[in-house]
Amino acid sequence: MTTQQQQPPTIVQGIGIVKQVNSGDTVVIRGQPKGGPPDEITIILTGINAPKLARRPTNNKEEEKDASYAWEAREFLRKKLIGKRVCFTYEKNKGQTSSSDKKSTREYGIVYNGADTSAENVTETLVSEGLVTVRSAARNNEYVQKLMELEEVAKAAGKGMHGSDTQDHVRDVRWSIDNPQNFKDSLNLKPVKAIVEHVVDGSTLRLVLYSDDFPEYYYIKLMLSGIRCNGFTGEEQTPEPFAEEAKFFTECRLLQRDVEVLLESVSNKNFLGTIIHPNGNITELLLSEGLAKCVDWSLQCVTSGIEKLRAAEKSAKEKRLRIWKDYAPSGPIIEAKEREFLGKVIEVINSDAMIIKLLDGSVKKIFLASIRPPRMSENNPDAGKPRTRALYEVPYMFEAREFLRKKLIGKKVNVTVDYKQPANLGFPEKICCTVTIGGINVAEALVSKGLATVVRYRADDDQRSAHYDELLSAETKALKSGKGLHSKKESPTLRIVDLSGDLKLSKQYFPIIQRGGKMEAVVEFVASGSRLRVFLPRQNYLLTFLLGGISCARAARETPNGSIPGEPYGDAALAFTKDLCLQQEVQIEVEAMDKAGNCIGWLWIDDVNLSEALVTLGFADIHPTASRSSYYRALQTAREEAQKKKLKIWENYEPVELEPKEELSDRVVNYKKVTITENKEDPSDLIFYAQHYDDGPKLEELMTELRQEFSSNPPLVGSYTPKKGELCAAKYAEDDEWYRAKIIKIQGNQILVLFIDYGNKEQTTATQLASLPAKYHTLPACAHEYALAFIKLPSDGDSASDARHGFYVEASSNAGLLLNVEYKNGSLPYVTLVTPEEKEDIGKRLIEKGFVLADKRPEKKYQKIVNDYKTAQEVAKKNRANLWVYGDITDDDAKEFG
Repeated sequence: MTTQQQQPPTIVQGIGIVKQVNSGDTVVIRGQPKGGPPDEITIILTGINAPKLARRPTNNKEEEKDASYAWEAREFLRKKLIGKRVCFTYEKNKGQTSSSDKKSTREYGIVYNGADTSAENVTETLVSEGLVTVRSAARNNEYVQKLMELEEVAKAAGKGMHGSDTQDHVRDVRWSIDNPQNFKDSLNLKPVKAIVEHVVDGSTLRLVLYSDDFPEYYYIKLMLSGIRCNGFTGEEQTPEPFAEEAKFFTECRLLQRDVEVLLESVSNKNFLGTIIHPNGNITELLLSEGLAKCVDWSLQCVTSGIEKLRAAEKSAKEKRLRIWKDYAPSGPIIEAKEREFLGKVIEVINSDAMIIKLLDGSVKKIFLASIRPPRMSENNPDAGKPRTRALYEVPYMFEAREFLRKKLIGKKVNVTVDYKQPANLGFPEKICCTVTIGGINVAEALVSKGLATVVRYRADDDQRSAHYDELLSAETKALKSGKGLHSKKESPTLRIVDLSGDLKLSKQYFPIIQRGGKMEAVVEFVASGSRLRVFLPRQNYLLTFLLGGISCARAARETPNGSIPGEPYGDAALAFTKDLCLQQEVQIEVEAMDKAGNCIGWLWIDDVNLSEALVTLGFADIHPTASRSSYYRALQTAREEAQKKKLKIWENYEPVELEPKEELSDRVVNYKKVTITENKEDPSDLIFYAQHYDDGPKLEELMTELRQEFSSNPPLVGSYTPKKGELCAAKYAEDDEWYRAKIIKIQGNQILVLFIDYGNKEQTTATQLASLPAKYHTLPACAHEYALAFIKLPSDGDSASDARHGFYVEASSNAGLLLNVEYKNGSLPYVTLVTPEEKEDIGKRLIEKGFVLADKRPEKKYQKIVNDYKTAQEVAKKNRANLWVYGDITDDDAKEFG
């Protein structure tokens, strides 16, 4: 009988790259056996047993701890082989299919750390280091005998697990973290050492963290901040497009590599972070290869380099790589020559749009990209109501507009067009841009103040700001600090008194505005060269303002009944005023009100009188009412210059010699009894304050009631906060009594006040001031300002001081002088004063005594009094009184005086 001989096993040899080391005796290789197709092979090292690694607890099994030296054995093999080219051999038909990966086969074999079998046998190295044991059940052959000999040598040397300190080589493993947020915060964005244990998909990994700062080994799941790769869906883990390619890309570069991880945020107990590796940023590489896309919410967690990630994604889109193979821009393409330009901001519209004047003089309306202006909250009771003044009614819209206006109006800015929003639902096309000034992104600054919010887009919508991530970051900071729109406090209410077109309301507020003198204002709208709508920020008044003293050419305008053509140069006048004043801070002084309730007065911008400027450029002529103004002479000079140059409306002007008209009206005399209360320092006129006798009883009653109230209820010291221009109660130092006063100037602790019923000023402190109850505001100021008519003060300061003193002596020695208004210069009345009994003229007395000079007036009605004053001046010369003590001072224009 013949005996069947056993066939020897077939040895298969191959070359591959080590993908993963599962334990001290198991290696996964991507390789190709000789004569076979490329495959992923799990090699179990023949003849040895490695200590078992810890296992995560499951529903059916408890946690298994590390065996002694299990981690050291795995790490020794990992560091030696991962990513290396190796040679491997195994016995064919001895392997089995891996239970964890149906595509991989498990084989018992040998791995050589090199290109052929002459290289280092890693099994022998493991045995020599005492990191594994030789299997007693292994087939006894020369190979096993050699391993046993190596093991005996390792035992004799006490290496590895054959030593005496085996208990110190067991890890403390944490499979979960109870409070991920606290753990992340404790690291303070400090990079932590890690090993990538598993790649779930291209952007999701499992890591083990270890550090000298903590003894434990933490197993975590990490999602790469800022991106998402396509993954695997369903129970069968069906791959989405390019999911396998992304996973392979990450595995080849990071699986079981030593890395550092920067934990940046937490989401559903999973960490978001950035992998730090010397060979590059895997996040950026995935994007540049078209294997991932940016995710807005996750990008906010990225602590640095967001712009690089956006640039990498943009590059992949343009090249249409992989997931972007069907990419098409979601909006119109912007030509390179239109993408960037410089311009000057001439108007801010609400808080997200502005008008830019380009270098060629054309204008363009642009919108700030990717932001949304303040809107009425749905919870607001006024939501849904029609709004005629949205700028003032919507919370924070005015503050947002003012922020942009103060920063940008009249300034040159850089504009970069990000995208164009097509016309839709009757709205025109929007040009959405990033506007920068001095390197500062205006939209980002607005969002950081909580004065705008950032628009959220679909993931596939790339029509957004180039600095979208910075906008989101700014919004996050504003949200955390509770600024503006994100404040938990009740929204501020801006209460505007709109006087435009409301005659009744205008009449009510006109006296207050007129008494205010020069006031700060902002030009909100320009209707024509001389018609504007202005906002008074201190008073919160909105009014229509007409320039005084001029008649300006009207511009063309639209009405419900059609267009009304403009007058010649009317549109040019409108453009001039608009370019000079729109949304600029100006000063106005109101003198009168027309029958429609519009205020009439003067406007200055940068010390330029707009009425005078329009006349100078030939856009306007002088109105007859200007003759009563102190600016009349300046307007006449401006008109003469425009006529001489034949500018605009004077282009056909021919000078005509006219006979001077004779003044036919007579001087009007209407005396009022007054008491002089105070002199005012002025270099050119003798100005004083006087009380009308008719106001005496009312004032006395008011003062008595005021002092009684303050005596019974003394004001709390320090409770009143003074503001410039405000009426208050003030203690007069000399008699320690309370009076009505107006705050003129605040400088540190010193406050200058004007006692409005007497005309005198005093320097005081806040402790001597108190709030004036509203009922004491009703009586107008009883100290009226006047100037003495038909006289001139001497130019010498000492002589002018003597003249004021002389006037005070004359006024105080005659109780109840009679006052007559002769003419006005601007809003200041010029008057004559006579004694009540003898009817002696005080001005004439001062001239006779040589304190002042006689002035000239061209009007015929004043010739008698002017001649009387000249006669009085001749008497003073003859008597060498005061000014004339050394002779005729008017002779200084002789040749010997130059």
